[in-house]
Amino acid sequence: MVLIIKKQQMANKSKPLSNQKSKTLLKELVLVNDDYNTFEHVTDCLEAICDHTPLQAEQCAVLTHLKGSCVVLTGEIDYLEQFRYDLSLYGLNVEIR
Repeated sequence: MVLIIKKQQMANKSKPLSNQKSKTLLKELVLVNDDYNTFEHVTDCLEAICDHTPLQAEQCAVLTHLKGSCVVLTGEIDYLEQFRYDLSLYGLNVEIR
């Protein structure tokens, strides 16, 4: 009898539960490479606006330079729109995808 209960409990744990977060569509704020912003300017903006650490900001700048783009933030579109607007005011090329 005990084994049957444990097997049923284990079977119930493996079933995916409906998650309210899955209903919320998460987007990405992507920094796109350009030919006119310096690494220092990009890292300063990411630190000041997106609250990145200096290392994190530098890594994003290097990835953007090498790969063409880099995800700098993830969240709901309303949340990301504020950061997109602020970063674009400072001349950074950012998109929400």
